[in-house]
Amino acid sequence: MMSSTPTFDELMAGCSTAVHLEMRDSYAVDYETGPFAAWREGHRHDPANRAVWWRPWLDMVARAVGRGVVIRRARIVSEPVSEYTRFLYDGTFTNVAAGEDVRWLGRRHASDIPLPGNDFWLFDAEWVHWNHFAGDGSSLGEEITSDPLSAKLCAEAFESVWARATPHAEYKI
Repeated sequence: MMSSTPTFDELMAGCSTAVHLEMRDSYAVDYETGPFAAWREGHRHDPANRAVWWRPWLDMVARAVGRGVVIRRARIVSEPVSEYTRFLYDGTFTNVAAGEDVRWLGRRHASDIPLPGNDFWLFDAEWVHWNHFAGDGSSLGEEITSDPLSAKLCAEAFESVWARATPHAEYKI
């Protein structure tokens, strides 16, 4: 076990498994500029032009997957989906191309699953990286812990969601 709290990048660089649970219908939407605004105006990523995809995140994922890390992402979404979720959905092929396994679960199918109050990453079923957000989706920061109860809650919640969720290639919005 590490003697101090590692950073997110250190966790990703040293893990063998990483799971991510997203439970919001929007994240820090900038309606005037940036990727969401461009998407609203019709821009879509070209599958053949990886150079313009979300960097450096996808590079980090590809490196981790290249060394054998299994990365799974599950998204709990309200249905019908929000405009922002459509934006996420349209860009998810980049996550998949980088090596993530992504699934979607309609919120009504998660009602009886005990879920933590925040989105999270869980590394090697030991380290939890909490993502804290304001009501408007803006980031309030992160928190990293190796608290065993938090890790257990996150692992059980993620696996329950994963078992019910639809793989990205099969999920239709």
